[in-house]
Amino acid sequence: MKILCVGQSAYDITIPVDSYPEENKKYKINEVYECGGGSCNNAAYLMAKWHDEVFIASPIGMDDYGKKIKEELIKIGVNIDFIEEIENVSTTTSYIINNKLNGSRTIVTNKSPRLHFSYDFFVDLKPDIIFLDGNDFDLAMTVINNNPEAIKIIDTGNMKDGIVELAKKCNYVVCSNDFLREYTGINFEYQNIALIHDAYDKMAKDFNGKLIVTLEQLGSLTKIDNEFKLVPSIKVESVDSTGAGDIYHGAFTHFIKEGYSLLDAMKYANIAGALSVTKIGSKNSMPNLEDVIKHHELW
Repeated sequence: MKILCVGQSAYDITIPVDSYPEENKKYKINEVYECGGGSCNNAAYLMAKWHDEVFIASPIGMDDYGKKIKEELIKIGVNIDFIEEIENVSTTTSYIINNKLNGSRTIVTNKSPRLHFSYDFFVDLKPDIIFLDGNDFDLAMTVINNNPEAIKIIDTGNMKDGIVELAKKCNYVVCSNDFLREYTGINFEYQNIALIHDAYDKMAKDFNGKLIVTLEQLGSLTKIDNEFKLVPSIKVESVDSTGAGDIYHGAFTHFIKEGYSLLDAMKYANIAGALSVTKIGSKNSMPNLEDVIKHHELW
């Protein structure tokens, strides 16, 4: 089955620190991690690592960072025929401060408003599954409309122009807890599960596809046959949470492609995302499929 990932590619520069820096101070570091990043890019990379047939449609700049992103994807087996290199525009870059003390990360992203596809996306490729991260609205909508039979999965990680319209056309809407708060206006805390349920129901009524909400250390939530299902995550020691959500989405898409039930796809995706936070850097932290299966068996 062919999987087409549509959205953002970036170049990540991760700086691990022992504690979060104070303002107006100078610090010396002795390690830096660099790799391709971005929701679409990371999901595509994971699925190719797990031997799926993956294509990526993503704009990058004609610069060294764009070149490195292409080389990285080619090496892992992602088809880059539909990456567009934009002249006189820099590739999106993300500068990530990773607090090793608690695994949190702070991301500052530089993206040019001119970095988007410049042409209509009409190709012979007919994907069986389309993964979207909500970027490049025109391209995403064209791909959706040209492939009505494809399974469509969207990562609604944060509110951006057009993402709600795209999500309403998808079979699976994988929603972050922050997006759920912003969309519904319900500012819930994790210990208030009843309020989370209220927010879920408020959002779900607006979408045709199945809604899944990721709740970080709690796991992920959905509703089946009018009954809420909270799928717990596994307990790990967090070192760097960069890319964990992207890895969840890539793993979820893989297991849906493999025909797993919704709950099982969520369970395996939870494991993949959790294992990723035990290492620094998004690409460096991507687990092998065999390790994810093994942890599920031990669960």
